Amino acid sequence: TTAPAEALVALLGAGVELVLVCGRTRPQLEEAARIFGADGYVAEMGAIVGWDGGRRSQLVAGDAPPEFAGPLVAQLEALGLVDALLARAAGRLEHHAPWHAGHETDVMLRGQVDVPDVNAWLAATGYPWLVLVDNGRLPLREMPGVSGTPHIYHLMSRGISKARGIRSDLDRRGLTAENAVAIGDSLSDLGMAPQVRRLFLVANGAEASDVRDAAAALPNVTT
Repeated sequence: TTAPAEALVALLGAGVELVLVCGRTRPQLEEAARIFGADGYVAEMGAIVGWDGGRRSQLVAGDAPPEFAGPLVAQLEALGLVDALLARAAGRLEHHAPWHAGHETDVMLRGQVDVPDVNAWLAATGYPWLVLVDNGRLPLREMPGVSGTPHIYHLMSRGISKARGIRSDLDRRGLTAENAVAIGDSLSDLGMAPQVRRLFLVANGAEASDVRDAAAALPNVTT
């Protein structure tokens, strides 16, 4: 329907600043910001914050050691860590092609794995500052060897999150959580709740029992 477009026009007409929060890349969100009239974005799960219509941006520091400063994806691939993870979860994890291309700070994957198990393996391998984050289900997609709906994952530095990206953006604007609301559809989006006055969880996100149960424990989430 035209309802989402009409709501967006009403939002912008009321002078409300729109910020896109997503796991996608800087160029992708720069283009999306232009299309939707957004003032800025929080890209790659909170690692990159953009403003001024997406024309200016900065990296948000995580827990990676100094020697891993800069484009993290290229460094992890050069070390063979990404290949090792994919081999360990063969048939259950793969690059989220073609959307994984161009990522600077996180490796975008899809499949179905035990996230705590992967994170324990990362720590045992010598990378306790890395974490695999579940960014929600991937509807209308099937993977051979994966039962049920695959998920989207991000391999990234600890200390980076959508919530931290939002906090950085609000601080730069001189705003507090009382000045912001958020809309989300995944488990990782629920982390935004403490940084805003209210988080609205849309229907496709609330369909997942783990997301719905986690949302029920947060007093400022509306489903």
